[in-house]
Amino acid sequence: MILPRRQFLRFAAAGAGAILVSPHMAFASVPGDRRFVFIIQRGAADGLNIIVPYGDPDYAGLRRELAIDPATAIKLDGHFALNPAMPEAGKMYAAGQALFVHATASPYRDRSHFDGQNVLETGGTVPYAQRDGWMNRLVGLMPRSKDEAIAFAATVPPALRGAADVTSFAPSNLPQPTDDLLARVGRMYQGDPQLHGMWDAALSARGMAAGEGSGQKPEDLGKLAASFLVKPDGPRIAMLETGGWDTHTGQQYRLTAQLKALDTMIGALRDNLGPVWNQTVVLVATEFGRTAAVNGTGGTDHGTASAAMLFGGAVKGGRVIADWPGLAQANLYEDRDLKPTIGLDAVIAGATAESFGIDPQRVGKALFPTADFGRPTEGLVRA
Repeated sequence: MILPRRQFLRFAAAGAGAILVSPHMAFASVPGDRRFVFIIQRGAADGLNIIVPYGDPDYAGLRRELAIDPATAIKLDGHFALNPAMPEAGKMYAAGQALFVHATASPYRDRSHFDGQNVLETGGTVPYAQRDGWMNRLVGLMPRSKDEAIAFAATVPPALRGAADVTSFAPSNLPQPTDDLLARVGRMYQGDPQLHGMWDAALSARGMAAGEGSGQKPEDLGKLAASFLVKPDGPRIAMLETGGWDTHTGQQYRLTAQLKALDTMIGALRDNLGPVWNQTVVLVATEFGRTAAVNGTGGTDHGTASAAMLFGGAVKGGRVIADWPGLAQANLYEDRDLKPTIGLDAVIAGATAESFGIDPQRVGKALFPTADFGRPTEGLVRA
């Protein structure tokens, strides 16, 4: 839905490669039934061709050969359609389990991937001003439990770095060790007060992932994430990293491949969570969007606003939220980009606060201490 400005006041306004390359997951363990998953799209995903504003009269002219044909897209309402490469997301939207927020952006405006991702993950207003990540600060708002966080990756993503304890678990394609070898190593560490505890924690993480794939394919990633999240004593907060969204050239094929992989991963997460899916919120966001117009190499360049996506049985879905700025030349940000009208910080703060039943203002101040977006976005998640 496109919100008139008088209604939009309840929403916070923003200020003036290869398929899933190097995907990782990071998990945090907190009490409660709700699960919250953050998927970052590294490389600046093109929101205009993911949630397609086919009802905007200037869209097709700007995108020319890249324009998505509304006849092939998944209609969401009278103005927006979903890229046809995401059929599972379309099913979730029809079931009221997907919600899209368009023309959204973090406070960052200078179009550098590294700086933009730092602002998005740390919750600052300028790059490298915050030393920890907003997800780590979110864990700090929860009652303490046995494991505050675990990074299912070779390194912990910046969004989860901070004061909360973090361990790591990375999937491997190497042959699995035998039970005899594990027993021998366990006996060797038994008398060591430090290594014994670390060994037990490693075996526990290994056991949670037992029987799952290597985590290299999109469906394996979704299934592996679900194998952790579905456990009654498992993590409640998760992060997945996807790369390859920087589509300067050959965007039509590359973006389609990226979206198919993302759609498959989220579908596998849903299918393997079972009833837990009804308690889950998945937020998908990128560091910034791409130019409104196609470039000379069949792609788009670094832009500003993009689209965020929320999935899950706990989402108040079946809607597109947008204070649509329009794509006419006079309405573009710096004469080239989709103008941001909804703060991504406010969306994240609202979704996390409603997911875990925490006061939204408290969450906003903790996760984005230097931001000035008013109130977090409301009404994203079911009570």
